[in-house]
Amino acid sequence: MDNHQIAARRLRDAYGGKTIEPLRDLLDPLDIDGAYVIQTQNTRYWLDQGRRIVGRKIGLTSKAVQQQLGVDRPDFGVLFEDMQVSDGAFVASSRLIQPKAEAEVAIVLGRDLPEGAASVEAVLEATDHAVAAIEIVDSRIADWKITFADTVADNGSSALFVLGSERKPLAGLDLYTCGMVLEVDGAVVSIGAGAACLGHPLKAAAWLANILAERREPLRAGDIVLTGALGPMVALTPGQQVSATIGGLGTVGFTYGKA
Repeated sequence: MDNHQIAARRLRDAYGGKTIEPLRDLLDPLDIDGAYVIQTQNTRYWLDQGRRIVGRKIGLTSKAVQQQLGVDRPDFGVLFEDMQVSDGAFVASSRLIQPKAEAEVAIVLGRDLPEGAASVEAVLEATDHAVAAIEIVDSRIADWKITFADTVADNGSSALFVLGSERKPLAGLDLYTCGMVLEVDGAVVSIGAGAACLGHPLKAAAWLANILAERREPLRAGDIVLTGALGPMVALTPGQQVSATIGGLGTVGFTYGKA
């Protein structure tokens, strides 16, 4: 196997619960193309195992986090059907390794996006509705000591996601100034706003649409897009009740516990 295949196998094996060291022996920390090759190899492996893609997630939409990792762009990962958790559900700690939660705006497309360049307006027209969402991120890399290449290869450090029950059409929504409050056991642990997500959640979605169009993997009707965090992510401990409220979109939450 070449280095990409070895790295892909290491990451897959880590889903059993044992973290691995950063992939620096196999992948340069800023090798964007190589990182996506690894992500794609694992995506194809999981598709062959019967998993189904239902959308994409965008990460690193915060300029502060980009600077921390020494990059100037967001990244993306794949959302599989079995990653979705129902609003208000129990999430077992056995499904995760070192999880963190972040609140996001999710959009669900009502029709295909054009395969050419996609604008914010095109995303707006193609979107059926938006919902409040929580992404439960995780890393197979020990102690979250990730580089940009590590997180990309690791499917954008993804794990699970929760969509709110209130579906809202975009007409009349202000996703730029909308406030976000993330609470754990009733205490506020993270705050933010729509503008923190690459300037606007729909700008982030348009960025993703264009990247995927270049890869000949355009976004389609029914796809879920997690547009990126509106505030800092928070580490989780079993026994916690987690909820997020986003202006105009309502509240979404879950219980995290041992099982």
